[in-house]
Amino acid sequence: MLRAGQVGLRARDEADIAVLHTELYEDIATYTIADSRPWRPIPADSSASPYAIGEPRDDPPRFSVVELAGGELAGAALLWAIDSHNRSAHLGLSLRPSFRGRGLGTDVVLALCEYGFAVRGLHRLQVDTLASNAAMISAAVRAGFAQEGTLRGADWVNGEFVDEVILGLLASDWARLRGAQ
Repeated sequence: MLRAGQVGLRARDEADIAVLHTELYEDIATYTIADSRPWRPIPADSSASPYAIGEPRDDPPRFSVVELAGGELAGAALLWAIDSHNRSAHLGLSLRPSFRGRGLGTDVVLALCEYGFAVRGLHRLQVDTLASNAAMISAAVRAGFAQEGTLRGADWVNGEFVDEVILGLLASDWARLRGAQ
């Protein structure tokens, strides 16, 4: 298990699927913030569920997030669009409603950075999020990401085009930040 602060990232268990699907996927308002694909009705027991366990693959590695204090399932996290030539990837996370607002997001970002930089040897990690997603932007900035730009009107969300913010972190920045701790 990868650990950072109050959280750990582990392989997904069968028992996680229904909880994550119900609390994260079926919450359409939150789903549309976290994923650029349109929501569609998918049963929790379908192999098409974003939380289904498939054969292990390099892209995207999907994790269940646990709060270390009690070992309770707190959410889901992943690296996606891993580019092995340019050694880059994007990261994403979603916390269950009862775990939001407790500072866990930054710890999840830090754990994903540890996985991306130390385990996978990546050069760059990127966060793409809606400009209105203050929690994700804040978590990424606290973890050391720099805001690199805004893509105006880039995402279609709930009937309107909204801005997307891009944040990035390089392995050299990560090493420098880790050395300062």
